[in-house]
Amino acid sequence: MRIVFMGTGDIAIPAFRSLIKNANVVGLVTQPDRPVGRHQVLTPPALKKIALEAGITVFQPETLKAPEAIVQLRRLRPDLLIVMAYGQILSQEIIDLAPMGCINAHASLLPRHRGAACIQAAIREGDAETGVTIMHVVKKLDAGDIIAQITTPIDDTSTGGTLHDKLAQMTPDVLNPVVFAIEKGTATRRKQLEIQSTYAPKLLRADGRIDWNCSAEFIERLIRAYSPWPGTFTNYMNRKGRVRNMKIFPGCRVVADAQGTPGKVLAAGESGLLIACGQGALLVTDVQLEGSRRMNIAEVIAGHPNLKDINFNV
Repeated sequence: MRIVFMGTGDIAIPAFRSLIKNANVVGLVTQPDRPVGRHQVLTPPALKKIALEAGITVFQPETLKAPEAIVQLRRLRPDLLIVMAYGQILSQEIIDLAPMGCINAHASLLPRHRGAACIQAAIREGDAETGVTIMHVVKKLDAGDIIAQITTPIDDTSTGGTLHDKLAQMTPDVLNPVVFAIEKGTATRRKQLEIQSTYAPKLLRADGRIDWNCSAEFIERLIRAYSPWPGTFTNYMNRKGRVRNMKIFPGCRVVADAQGTPGKVLAAGESGLLIACGQGALLVTDVQLEGSRRMNIAEVIAGHPNLKDINFNV
């Protein structure tokens, strides 16, 4: 069975490596090389490097909507297309191109958290568990029939970054058996329950702004969910009357019985900065002031003794 893998994001690396080792991968479709960093150095996706080292054909169309892109994909003669974190919407022509189908590995327990920010959404919404779903690709976003799922618990230390890495490592355990079952004609499928579906759209940096009117428990989960991307921040007014940002890092503690006006600092000391929320308060321990480095609260207080007088709900 000839497999063409379609992916770009680093979450797909373990799955791609495992397929190269255990199946017949004849091609990789990935995004074009992009400028990265302050110096905008043209950088290939990590999957491209892995494919070239394995002698696998790499195809990097700017868009798969172009007729020539479809022609090139057909030349690879795929029996099965496997998609994970590719970054482009597939046309029906491409979905139907491989005779054994087109499947997708999605980092949530579908139908919950369809969309790009599925990992962050699972932590933010307080889900007890998440996982990876292997499904058939259809035109509607992440709505295809489910072939298999694997689950893992979400604990109170999970961040978007740590959960991303955990799900990446788990993916081969559910994807490889599906590939072999499809080849043998024994793979099963079940429809998603639309009534249970939720949507987690792509996040922007602005989505990380904290609303202190929310509960302390929700804000604590938000901070973990959005680490490292897009990060979470709050606004404050400095001594010159200018509004500045303060980035907040995971490691915060919920103080359920504390009360105050949302955004008001209730206490400031070496143990942290206690900020009132809509319900309870949050003890913040590590921050980064705009134009500065990451610091613990004790370091911040040393340079900003008036920190306890700041209102973060500006």
